[in-house]
Amino acid sequence: MLVEMSVANFRSFREVQTFTLAKGKGDEMLATNTFDATAANDISLLRSAAIYGPNASGKSNLLLALQTMKQVVVDSAVSLQRGDKLPMTPFRLNSQSRQQPSEFEVTFLVGGVRYQYGFAATAERIHEEWLLAYPKGRAQRWFGRVWNPEDQRYDWELGNNLVGEKQLWQKSTRDNALFLSTAVQLNSEQLQPVFDWFKNTLRLANVGGWGPTFSASLCEGTDKERIMDFLRAADLHIDDVLVETHPFDPDALPSDMPEPMRDAIVGGMKDKKILDIKTIRMGDDGKPIAFDFEDESDGTQKLFSFAGPWIDSLTNGFVLFIDELHDNLHPRLVQFLVQLFHNPETNPNNAQLIFTTHETSILNQEVFRRDQIWFCEKDKSQATALYPLTDFSPRKGRENLEAAYLSGRYGALPFVRSLKQAG
Repeated sequence: MLVEMSVANFRSFREVQTFTLAKGKGDEMLATNTFDATAANDISLLRSAAIYGPNASGKSNLLLALQTMKQVVVDSAVSLQRGDKLPMTPFRLNSQSRQQPSEFEVTFLVGGVRYQYGFAATAERIHEEWLLAYPKGRAQRWFGRVWNPEDQRYDWELGNNLVGEKQLWQKSTRDNALFLSTAVQLNSEQLQPVFDWFKNTLRLANVGGWGPTFSASLCEGTDKERIMDFLRAADLHIDDVLVETHPFDPDALPSDMPEPMRDAIVGGMKDKKILDIKTIRMGDDGKPIAFDFEDESDGTQKLFSFAGPWIDSLTNGFVLFIDELHDNLHPRLVQFLVQLFHNPETNPNNAQLIFTTHETSILNQEVFRRDQIWFCEKDKSQATALYPLTDFSPRKGRENLEAAYLSGRYGALPFVRSLKQAG
């Protein structure tokens, strides 16, 4: 469960920007849009949040920040070799920022324990890394390290509450790898839940969402009826889905394709299967008619591709980040997808949905609490500012959020100028 995240000096984010799913003030929609995250009921979180803002305001960069953080956690101790570059992109429009590390921090809950983990890094090295845990409500600093440029070494702090082969993990941690990742690779059971949250619980998708493969794989097993329920609830008029697999046929490639390209494709497809997805609808004579998946509309293809990951996330309590959820989808379908997270029956394990969007028809107090709405815009230095609707204290249940946003009350709108006449 995600509590909060912060990012600084990464892409369009210059100063520290913080996004939170902690429940704010207000008692609206407590049973649907919020949940108690601990047995002591001392932390209440939101099931979803929507982020609005003009194009190029930095909305997508929030997702990219988490993607980068996840990539470094999961891959730095395994995929990178000594001297390899880390995927850091600092704020480039400021001469000082270009030379400074990017910084990331996430606070989350696993098994009722709150963790606060973060690191700062340039492309060359990790400059700082820290982990605090709250197993009994009070902070325990499990580890920390800071790069000392004068001595060209790290200053380490390995807390007494961290158990295991700490000295071995410290010696084995490269400059371009995380201590967290290295320790888990070397069998730290205590740090495994933190690593697994990034690897398994945190799920992210760009504008295109997912391909149909995962949803199709569910249609081949016992979860097919859940996929069909999803499609029927979305009113797609699909009566069945048939999935067949067949080996990749090299002869299907164009005959004039260059040989190196052909060899690369054939090598990449070795031992892989090709999916053939058919959607079935009933004709007026009651007989099933098969349609190629590629002949379906972009919206239908996207919604089918969403079905599997959506069901998987709701079932397992994942944290799901989606960029531009509205893309190719009707506003009612966007609301349908969001409400699946707000319904305790369809979301029994408190999965969370965070998405960017331009769809303003759902920007109302019948769908969201006021603390679930966020905005992005750029300041005069072209740096992204991230802020919540609650900064404006809209009237509970009365203010028309969509009209107020589109009128410019909350900012985060494109400033469109007149186009100069040609000639």
